[in-house]
Amino acid sequence: MTIASAPTPHRRHLATALFLAVAMAAVVGTALGFQHIGGYIPCKLCYEQRTPYYVGVPIMVLAAISAALRWPLWVTRGLLLIGGLLMTYSLYLGVKHAGVEWAWWAGPTDCGAVDSVDTGGKGVLDALNTFVPPSCDKAALRVLGLSFAGWNAVASLFLAVVAYRGAATRS
Repeated sequence: MTIASAPTPHRRHLATALFLAVAMAAVVGTALGFQHIGGYIPCKLCYEQRTPYYVGVPIMVLAAISAALRWPLWVTRGLLLIGGLLMTYSLYLGVKHAGVEWAWWAGPTDCGAVDSVDTGGKGVLDALNTFVPPSCDKAALRVLGLSFAGWNAVASLFLAVVAYRGAATRS
């Protein structure tokens, strides 16, 4: 590869930002799929783990736009840094929730509380007889030994590393 054909910093940052936007959307989309298609009802900590993705996807799209339009590199790098910080926070939330599931530490006292209950057209008292809010300390499913929270921690760690590496790239 010659110097003339080497990818520009903008192209590298564009590829990184697009990858992160798609990967973040895929992670939170998978969680939504398990909820709405698979019927897994998220607990309070599950909902909290989605927030960094909801914030991160649009920021990564903005980072991609910044790189594509060749805005100053510090703008794109700063947006990638924000994405890395969001994924670090998501890693913290995933580890925190997985630790609660493994009984390494206590979860929140309102762990079984939910904001809204679908009563299915019945009264609230009828719905209480059939609806049991999920508990944060019991994994709904484990795949290869990891719960949803554990897999979120793995995904968040990977995405944080990619984002930080992209933010650190100057040329």
